[in-house]
Amino acid sequence: SAGPQPSGADTIQKLCDRVASSTLLDDRRDAVRALKSLSKKYRLEVGIQAMEHLIHVLQTDRSDSEIIGYALDTLYNVISNDLEEEEQEENSAKQVDDLGSQFTEIFIKQQENVTLLLTLVEEFDFHVRWPGVKLLTSLLKQQGTQVQQIILVSPMGVSRLMDLLADSREVIRNDGVLLLQQLTKSNAAIQKIVAFENAFERLLDIITEEGNSDGGIVVEDCLLLLQNLLKNNNSNQNFFKEGSYIQRMKPWFEVGDDNCGWSAQKVTNLHLMLQLVRVLVSPTNPPGATSSCQKAMFHCGLLQQLCTILMATGVPADILTETINTVSEVIRGCQTNQDYFASVNAPSNPPRPAIVVLLMSMVNERQPFVLRCAVLYCFQCFLYKNQKGQGEIVSTLLPSTIDATGNSVSAGQLLCGGLFSTDSLSNWCAAVALAHALQENATLKEQLLRVQLATSIGNPPVSLLQQCTNILSQGSKVQTRVGLLMLLCTWLSNCSIAVTHFLHNPANVPFLTGQIAENLGEEEQLVQGLCALLLGISIYYNDNSLENYRKEKLKQLIEKRIGRENFIEKLGFISKHELYSRAAQKPQPSFSSPDHMMFDHEFTKLVKELEGVISKAIYKSSEEDKKEEEVKKTLEQHDNIVTHYKKVIREQDQELEELKQRINTLTSQNEQLQATVTQQVSQIQQHKDQYNLLKVQLGKDTQHHNSHGDTLQMNGIQTEEVTKLKEELEEWKNKHELLQGQLKEKDSVIEKLNSSQLEMGTTEQSSQTSKFGGLEHNNELQKELEMLRSQIQLQSAEISKLQMENQKLQVMNTAADPMLGDSGATAATSSELEGRLEQEIKELKSEVKALSEEKESLKQHLDSSSSTVAILQDEKSKLQREVAESKKEQDDLLVLLADQDQKISALKIKLKDLGVPVEDEDDTESGDQGDEDEDGDEEEQD
Repeated sequence: SAGPQPSGADTIQKLCDRVASSTLLDDRRDAVRALKSLSKKYRLEVGIQAMEHLIHVLQTDRSDSEIIGYALDTLYNVISNDLEEEEQEENSAKQVDDLGSQFTEIFIKQQENVTLLLTLVEEFDFHVRWPGVKLLTSLLKQQGTQVQQIILVSPMGVSRLMDLLADSREVIRNDGVLLLQQLTKSNAAIQKIVAFENAFERLLDIITEEGNSDGGIVVEDCLLLLQNLLKNNNSNQNFFKEGSYIQRMKPWFEVGDDNCGWSAQKVTNLHLMLQLVRVLVSPTNPPGATSSCQKAMFHCGLLQQLCTILMATGVPADILTETINTVSEVIRGCQTNQDYFASVNAPSNPPRPAIVVLLMSMVNERQPFVLRCAVLYCFQCFLYKNQKGQGEIVSTLLPSTIDATGNSVSAGQLLCGGLFSTDSLSNWCAAVALAHALQENATLKEQLLRVQLATSIGNPPVSLLQQCTNILSQGSKVQTRVGLLMLLCTWLSNCSIAVTHFLHNPANVPFLTGQIAENLGEEEQLVQGLCALLLGISIYYNDNSLENYRKEKLKQLIEKRIGRENFIEKLGFISKHELYSRAAQKPQPSFSSPDHMMFDHEFTKLVKELEGVISKAIYKSSEEDKKEEEVKKTLEQHDNIVTHYKKVIREQDQELEELKQRINTLTSQNEQLQATVTQQVSQIQQHKDQYNLLKVQLGKDTQHHNSHGDTLQMNGIQTEEVTKLKEELEEWKNKHELLQGQLKEKDSVIEKLNSSQLEMGTTEQSSQTSKFGGLEHNNELQKELEMLRSQIQLQSAEISKLQMENQKLQVMNTAADPMLGDSGATAATSSELEGRLEQEIKELKSEVKALSEEKESLKQHLDSSSSTVAILQDEKSKLQREVAESKKEQDDLLVLLADQDQKISALKIKLKDLGVPVEDEDDTESGDQGDEDEDGDEEEQD
């Protein structure tokens, strides 16, 4: 008979021996291939017997990619739970988990095994790289933290794995994404390295290549990896924002008009994309980081894109819900984004604000519960730290602003409708929403007291505050009462006027004490706790303005009806409730079921703040209260004094600032004025120099040249110039006439000289010969006179020309004056006129200068001619003297002749008497005459 069939374990043992001892590579390869085929069925046996041998193959047979591939696959089958989980029943899943993690522990005990695996993953050969990636991923799944540590300390470990994203073979790239998902789980150090190895860029590229939200499972894997890198990692979030990657998220949310028939994968992808946006603006992030991401999302249009999805039709409900939650966190506490959201309108007819459309969903009981929670969260985020938004919501409730036509429904009307509807969920949501509109806003708490509600027809309206307490006392559902009590506690806290209004209704305090005092079931304990809180607020914020409800009286009432210890115990029910601690964790209202919708996140903060102070206030005696009041008053006085001094200091600071500014302006003005003065002094000096120069040139008095052309004005100064020029012209005329007179005198003198000369010529021809040079001189003088005359004619022509120009100037001047007076005259004509006048004056001045030069030359001519005349006069007087002398000599001669005649005649008579013969009388006379003539000639010549 045949021997027994070898068991699986025996076969595996044989194969292991072959792997260990065979010298031929082919034999070893075949043995490893056989082990691989058995490894799924006999996972435990292969793992126990073959692991050591397989690791040895990885170390020694690096040159043969085929055997390495088989060895990696076999190890993967042993270590991975993926395949087993499909086959195994649920009950044995735990045992499978243990097997995988035990084998992983054995493998990673030697750290060099992981390092070796990292080296193999670097191989480009597909048969080595792909199974290597899968094995490393599996190790990370089983023993993530330890494997991460080994990779982190091995040189370039993380960087080498990042290269997988750049592999052109999609299957390796996609499995590389899965490997990095496991690698980055809960390890901030590795997350940072991966981010700085350019992961964001590569992953966003893959998402774009794959078609964004329309892409397949690869997009989903990339988004999960991005979530790992960014969630709770402030450094990476900042790196993502600084790298302008937020802008690259915008195209993810571009949806069409027809949004029907989205694939399940598209819904998943969009869901993850929205979650990724929320990761960046999560309320748990540092406020500064969240704020800068919110701003970036607004500026790149991402928020606007999300609002489009919000208002689009046909978007699947879960995507719509997640979009509302995302928009909520993008606008939370960011004024710009909140303002934008307030302006968004739904594409209805007529258009309605998005806020109103959302609130309609919130108070509509037919809408899904998660959607209603999302809308409430959105409304809360819109009002968070947004006093402007709070005011807008409350104003829609106030009597003055309610739309009388009733055409459009307002936020206020919807909230009131929700508050008093029959649906307890609507009551709760509306109460919490309204409480958020009052959060930390004392002004609005006071304003809301004015709101009046019309009840049934014929009855007077009641205040909103009264209506809330009415519904409370009617014993409605717990959810409704909890909602209303939270609203009242928020409204009354930190608002004494609201407390007074509340206490003014005599039914309210008895109702509260009755609720607290009763011993009710667990369900009602929460309501009792909230009633205690409301009563405590009414004591703590009481300003003692109502005599019957002073602090002291209310405390006595508690002591008498409830007992202090019992009151404090009931107050403690709130914070001990499990739903309270759940709500305190995060701002977003998330409830597993509608029944659990009890507490609001912001309200838990208020409870934390007030619980202690109310407990203290209840135990305080009246003396302590009085002391406290006094201390408060003192503090208030002190605060007032401080405020007063602060105000004084602020005013003084302002005055100081103003004075400093004035000093600065005055200093600068002073400097400017100094500069101007210096400039003007130098200008004056220049003018003086010019003036002196002109004075020297024109030889005029000071008055003629006071003002200069560069300081000319259109009126006043110019007329002065004209009058001066007139005066100068007059002077020239006078001088001209004077010169002409002088010339005439000279002319007459010369004429006389000429005539006397002629006379002398006729009487004494002898003297003509001697004075010939003098006549020549006279001729020259006449020539000069002719020249002078011609020059004077020229001058008179010049003067007449000047007179004409002067007349022109006067005409222009008279024309200029009315033009100046006329307000309609244009600046252009005045400047043109000014230019022309200046030109004319310059010409006149130059002509005056020319005239003065001519005057100088005339003077010189006059001087020379007068000196010539003087010489002539000298000559003339000489001649006259000579003429007189010659006359005298002639007279003497005549006397002598007469004597001689007498002597001769006497002698003749004597001779006749003596008898001497005497010549005839006539002969003698003629002879004598000849002699005389000869004598006279001689004398003349002498």
